[in-house]
Parts: sequence; structure tokens; C-alpha cells
Amino acid sequence: MTAQELAAEVPSTITSFMSFGLAGIFCLAIAEKFVPLFPSYILLMLLGLMLPDSLTLALSVAAVTAGSVVGGFGWYAVGWLFGPQRVRRTVARYGGCVLLRLAFYDSLTDAYRRNHFWVTLSGQVIPAVRIYLALPAGALRLDPWTFLAATALGCLMWNGPFLCLGYALRHSGGDIARIGFWALMVIIAIEVAVLTVVHRRKRAVRS
Repeated sequence: MTAQELAAEVPSTITSFMSFGLAGIFCLAIAEKFVPLFPSYILLMLLGLMLPDSLTLALSVAAVTAGSVVGGFGWYAVGWLFGPQRVRRTVARYGGCVLLRLAFYDSLTDAYRRNHFWVTLSGQVIPAVRIYLALPAGALRLDPWTFLAATALGCLMWNGPFLCLGYALRHSGGDIARIGFWALMVIIAIEVAVLTVVHRRKRAVRS
């Protein structure tokens, strides 16, 4: 399958955002923080596949990262405005509507007992965690500048490689569908391995 054929299969939601150029990519990154349309690495690879040249790639990395930071700060602001008790009650009652379980929220809050900067930074490269970590950060009134710096660096570390991977697949000259499939399998395997290690470490700490 060629890049042109694969681009034709990209969902209309993404192509609609892309039609507005960098502004659309920026807005798509914000929207992804609140309404995840796909796992973010799939979304980023699809975006990378649609980029025509290296300059557009570099600008898109900047736009996606800026959008991710703005989206994360949106969750942070919600937590700051409502405070820890009201946020927790809201999550307990309505969190299931956005796939945010109370136990998961509590585990994110507990994580901030450690170094705030490194928790925020590392959280940006863990699926699911990267979306909701900003909510307890805001509820706990963590330093906003530290939060923004860690979020920006973490988002760049997450977004850049996947956009570049999609761009590289576009220009590889091979069967993009096949190469992309195996690349996703490797990514998913790494994700499962990381989550397994984190889960086992939590169980070891509790025991």
C-alpha cells in the first residue's frame, strides 16, 4: 500500500483538522487530550504519514507538542479550580464517562508523593497516564511552571519519535501498511511490558 492509498483511508476527523494546516494540528493535539480518538501513537503516526517534507515535520512536532501542553494545562486548570476533594468526588461519580476510574485517579495522586518534576515528565510517555496526570497535579496545586516545563519536555519526547516514524514510513518506499503494522506490534508489546513492570512494582510495594 502506498502513502497516497493509506492517506485516503485516514478518518475524516483527522483530515478535517489537517486541512487547516499547523493550526489544525495544534487543535487536534488539544482535542486528543480531552477526547482520545485513537491511541496517541497511532494518531501521531497517521499525522506523520501525511507530512510532505522535513520542514513541515519539524513545524508539526512543535505544533503537536504545543497543543499537548495546552491540553494538559486545561486538565491542570480544572483540578486547580475545583480542588482535591471536589475533583475526587467528581471522578468517583462521573469518571467512568471518560474512562477515568477512581482507583486510577488515586494512583496518579499517590505518584505525586515523589518528585513532582520527574513524575510529570515520565507520565507523559505512559499511555493513559499522560492524559489524566495533569488533573491531580492541578488539584494538588503543584507549581505551574514546574508542571509546564516537565509536560513540555515529556510531550516532545513522546510526540517527536512517533511523528518521525510516520514520516519515515511515508518515504521508506516499502509496503507502508505492513511495516506500520509490525511497528505498532512492537510499540504495543513495549507498552504491555512497561505496564506489567509498573503493576508488579506496585504489588511489591503494597506487600
